[in-house]
Amino acid sequence: MKNTISDFRSDTVTKPSKEMLDAMNKAPIGDDVLGDDPTVKRLERIAAEMFGMEAGLFCPSGTMTNQIAINVHCRPGEELICSPLSHIYNYEGGGVAFNSGVQIRTGGDDFGRIFPDDINRLIQPEIDVHAAQSRLVVVENTSNKGGGTCLGIPLLKDLGLTARSNGLNYHLDGARVFNAIIRDNESPEDYHFFDSISICLSKGLGAPVGSLLIGGKDFISQGKRVRKRFGGGMRQSGYLAAAGIYALQNNIDRLSLDHDLAQRVFAYLSKLEYISEIKPVESNIILFKVKSSISTLDLSNHLLSKNILIILMDKEWMRIVTHLDIKEKDIQVLFEGLSTFS
Repeated sequence: MKNTISDFRSDTVTKPSKEMLDAMNKAPIGDDVLGDDPTVKRLERIAAEMFGMEAGLFCPSGTMTNQIAINVHCRPGEELICSPLSHIYNYEGGGVAFNSGVQIRTGGDDFGRIFPDDINRLIQPEIDVHAAQSRLVVVENTSNKGGGTCLGIPLLKDLGLTARSNGLNYHLDGARVFNAIIRDNESPEDYHFFDSISICLSKGLGAPVGSLLIGGKDFISQGKRVRKRFGGGMRQSGYLAAAGIYALQNNIDRLSLDHDLAQRVFAYLSKLEYISEIKPVESNIILFKVKSSISTLDLSNHLLSKNILIILMDKEWMRIVTHLDIKEKDIQVLFEGLSTFS
């Protein structure tokens, strides 16, 4: 019998459930590029209404929704402000520069949070012709490289007020925003003050593919043109949209289970002598370091020999992510693998 894999690399590795597949199979479809896929329209409407926004746009990935937002908000030669840990800065292939001709200034702490003082310090003087004009603030909630940090509505509102007072647009990379909503007992409508929001359906929520960009009607209309330019138009994408609808209707509240499992992993790692540092665990992501005398690759390969997959974020940080396909048996297999490493 083939050994099963306990896959802790990401919450993107989940497989659709039977119920999700049934919903996909039964979905009415059309051609979304021609504007007549009813299931895509329904998904976009559901997501926009959840967050108190006017309209939505279904795209293949969160990278695309972020890149579309940046392209609509900014002009070539302008600048955006974000955390140095931001996904748009680290993991989108230089798309900010390549797709939109925009450069980045960064500030904030080691947990993915940026603060109003950082924005005020980083904004370029509009009268200075030598400087790129500041145009956009981007925040990520939860912060992936921050260790799943939840920024919280009070900070996000303060950042929004700072952006507004300086004439800047305000975008949320909400790839895992539902993790933050569940952890902090928030409501999606609490996020209505953003100009645009990117929501990922395949992280944590269990859909196989897809992200949504939501915002005002004019913004989404412009975004649709940019999606076409980026090659993101999909035809009978209602099958994928049906998975997204199922995810939004069934898989949000259960995220608390992933958070509970992450706390158990955090507690176990804390007892291991070869672990040197763990970032605070607030949602479903655990980032940790091993002592300098130990190779991260050796630990990763040891776990792999036990059919356990994790991710090396860089030369120092390792990542474990809990998600809906992680069961109690996977946790026990992980604990055994960690305990047998020497």
